[in-house]
Amino acid sequence: MRNNVSRRSFFGTVGLLMSAAALIGGTMAFAADSPSSGKRPNIILIMSDDMGYSDIGCYGSEIDTPVLDGLAANGLRFTQFYNTARCCPTRASLMSGLYPHQAGVGHMMNDRGVDGYKGNLNKNCMTIAEVLKESDYHTYMSGKWHVTKELSQDIEKQFNWPRQRGFERFYGTIHGAGSLWDPNTLTRDNKLITPPNDPEYQPKRWFYTDAISDNAVKFIKEQKDDKPFFMYVAYTAAHWPMHAPEEDIAKYKGKYDGGFTPTRKARYDKAKKVGVIDDNSKLSPQAVTWDSIKNKPWDARNMEVYAAMVDNMDQGIGKIVAELKRQGKLENTLICFFQDNGGCAEGMGRRGNGKPRADKPSQPPMGKDELQTRMIPAKSRDGYPMRMGEGVMAGGADTYIGYGKGWANVSNTPFREYKHWVHEGGISTPLIVHWPAGFSDRNKLRDTPSHLIDMMATCVDAAGAKYPEKYKGNDIKPMEGKSLLPVFAGKSIDREAIYWEHERNCAIRKGNWKLVGKGILGSDGPNESKWELYDIATDRSELNNLAAKHPERVKELSDMFTAYAKRANVLPFSGQGKKKGKK
Repeated sequence: MRNNVSRRSFFGTVGLLMSAAALIGGTMAFAADSPSSGKRPNIILIMSDDMGYSDIGCYGSEIDTPVLDGLAANGLRFTQFYNTARCCPTRASLMSGLYPHQAGVGHMMNDRGVDGYKGNLNKNCMTIAEVLKESDYHTYMSGKWHVTKELSQDIEKQFNWPRQRGFERFYGTIHGAGSLWDPNTLTRDNKLITPPNDPEYQPKRWFYTDAISDNAVKFIKEQKDDKPFFMYVAYTAAHWPMHAPEEDIAKYKGKYDGGFTPTRKARYDKAKKVGVIDDNSKLSPQAVTWDSIKNKPWDARNMEVYAAMVDNMDQGIGKIVAELKRQGKLENTLICFFQDNGGCAEGMGRRGNGKPRADKPSQPPMGKDELQTRMIPAKSRDGYPMRMGEGVMAGGADTYIGYGKGWANVSNTPFREYKHWVHEGGISTPLIVHWPAGFSDRNKLRDTPSHLIDMMATCVDAAGAKYPEKYKGNDIKPMEGKSLLPVFAGKSIDREAIYWEHERNCAIRKGNWKLVGKGILGSDGPNESKWELYDIATDRSELNNLAAKHPERVKELSDMFTAYAKRANVLPFSGQGKKKGKK
């Protein structure tokens, strides 16, 4: 199942009928498999990592994603759905239904000494898994956790690991990044493992994206009763390093030899054609010129591998969909796909020695039980030293490279900025919703501004669950989000505003007005002189700053943001980690 034809053929063999009507050229739609039974739905949340708004086919991409395109064709696509601009704050916000600072993860996995920046999910929030488990759901997770700083094998320090936060089964990584051929903190339930010593999963070739997909399928297969389940599938594709199986990479050979401009322009035109950006949307300025790239074959290879990572993930989602279909559960499973932040311009590993691969390993191979302890491994498991830098062709286990700012700009077409920042390029994500038993619309768009804080409320609403005020003796903060079930049905929801803060970058969106600024948060609140104001209805790419024209609007929204920051643990802000030796 390594190409588009075989993926579609595979679905046919398990009875997943594809509509002859294309969503866009060559992309087919799933057909519903049976009438709704009225039972509580299964719920699967699927999140990818470090991908931009235009990186999947039905949002404008040239990357082959027939499974996600098919889910969209038989479901809904949101055009104004948002995340928090960074990996771990997004995961904390998603799991808790709160803004990340309220859950204790306002930045990364370090303790900065104040409540909003503890680097651990706090006890005043509940995860979706904890809430739904109380409502008699099975709960499973496969993939990246990244909401705790505790990586010890000491069970007492694993209080924020998935099994301790509501998941019955867990397979994945606790840490936030690492090799896709040999990730650090690979874990089954509460035990750190290695790819070769896992007694439950021994494929012919181990690759993390495949492992996440296969173990998600495994959990569905192993359930012995008819209770509904909640599953969280958190891929590390397409976060650096650029790793993928060679047969998937080969599919994109030469695809990006023309550089950034033609790919970006094609995505922009396609996104307008399929309706995920408005006809009046403008393409933001290009960040990097192809002429400035010295080693063009190397840079093109990085994007070929990135595309293969996305393609490989889509294949894995197809395995999950096929198993649901096989069990007759597809129609009454609410599936939501989205991303944790925008495309990443960090450029990890683009500087380095640039050495070619050696003819043979120069270091001893790692033992079967030897844990990978480093985000950037010193060597591959078979003993090849890790290679970085220009000229190192990405993809293999002994390489560690990001795809760079130019391609991140392509990923975020047509928007400005990237992961870290709260301009549209950093926070805009697709949201695909597939639930044939839950709503009647097919291949429709929803433009209601929404945020991943809404996922808790949506899951609670869909499951008929109760969100408690207390849990295990702790006061639980009220949900910040809104249920999206009315939006699924084509109705509106009332919301005061949506807020963002990350690394002093701040934003508020109220209606079609968005106030945003880079690095403007101070100890008492934002610097009002540095705000930018945009009318998102006419300028979603944030090219025409209206702050000077509407100072009263800036003042109103800035005051709202400051009130939010004080209420939601954004303030007090601490830019420093806790000093060693202090509690």
